[in-house]
Amino acid sequence: MAPTKKVSLRAELRTTQFNIWIHSDPSGAGILERLDAGELVIGDGGFVFALEKRGYVKAGPWTPEAAAEHPEAVRQLHREFLRAGSNVMQTFTFYASDDKLENRGHTQRFTGQQINEAACDLAREVANEGDALVAGGVSQTPSYLSCKSADDVKAIFKKQIDVFVQKNVDFLIAEYFEHVEEAEWAVQVLKTSGKPVAATLCIGPEGDLNGISPGDCAVRLVKAGAKIVGVNCHFDPETCVKTVKLMKEGVEKAGLKAHYMSQPLAYHTPDCNRQGFIDLPEFPFSLEPRILTRWDMQKYAREAFNAGIRYIGGCCGFEPYHIRAVAEELAPERGLLPPGSEKHGTWGSGLDMHTKPWVRARARRDYWEKLKPASGRPFSPAMSAPDSWGVTKGHADLMQQKEATSQEQLKVLFDRANKAQ
Repeated sequence: MAPTKKVSLRAELRTTQFNIWIHSDPSGAGILERLDAGELVIGDGGFVFALEKRGYVKAGPWTPEAAAEHPEAVRQLHREFLRAGSNVMQTFTFYASDDKLENRGHTQRFTGQQINEAACDLAREVANEGDALVAGGVSQTPSYLSCKSADDVKAIFKKQIDVFVQKNVDFLIAEYFEHVEEAEWAVQVLKTSGKPVAATLCIGPEGDLNGISPGDCAVRLVKAGAKIVGVNCHFDPETCVKTVKLMKEGVEKAGLKAHYMSQPLAYHTPDCNRQGFIDLPEFPFSLEPRILTRWDMQKYAREAFNAGIRYIGGCCGFEPYHIRAVAEELAPERGLLPPGSEKHGTWGSGLDMHTKPWVRARARRDYWEKLKPASGRPFSPAMSAPDSWGVTKGHADLMQQKEATSQEQLKVLFDRANKAQ
């Protein structure tokens, strides 16, 4: 956590020559120029989960039709993250490949191209309202899980990249890959665009689902052409920072150079196995008791910074107030606070205006730093027993299909799950 003396920056910044409540003038610098100059880059949060809770994304397929179907919802979420301090507007193109959009009977109202184009336009529109970059993103594919060839999988990425190049995004991210091999294929395709490439795996300290260590994964990604490497999703901030440290060690040991990024979950996951939070019995509809507080996020931001990570953002569960907490913790290093901080007292200082005296007594840092929040659920366990089916690419259970999952197929899964319990 940042030392107490740094928190006084709010008062100091109010007297500086720029207005802390508005975004600084656009620098025009790209992602690598910013990172090479030692700047901190703050990412955005988890659009898929946030928009599912708001009624614009369907849990299960987790596909981003909302970019074309409900652009006002996506635009507003971008704006909230921008106001919270995000420097990057990542296109809402998670799982926007055609093979995913038509997987398991999913009704395809929009083509992948339509979704990708709409997402790029929305991200650019909001990015231009502040000092933000636009990142086009691709993620793992059903085709890879179904053991399609490298050429087949790369062709899927190429279709998305063509849109990103046409829309002139600032850089590209290959994110949410459980297998480093598929991430390498993605990076190789993204690199052909001539734009900077970042790559994040959804892995923990145990490595990818084939057991390849974080350090070796990072080396492979850098050699494939990624300039920024790290992790996103599947694990909490503490686990993700630990994993990126291992990646950094591997890259340095290999005599290579890279920048590092972390975009973890906003959920505590100390009980997760190699597969991460999707193995938790609470996934995806009962994860709320695990949500990190804004103070947890400040701790994450400081630990990530101290680990040498300079691209710090979030994934599933991250809401704008979480990103604001990251921006506030790193305000001393960045030299500014985000516009959203105008409505937020540092370490609860705004509570000094509360009508109740016992609440005013909480307007201090040491209160919130020492608090151990209760769940309010007297019969809830502290941790869960994750499912551990142990299947990955190549297993019959992970072969994908265009047809809807049949009742017979579901019954087999229900029976297996009941036996496991």
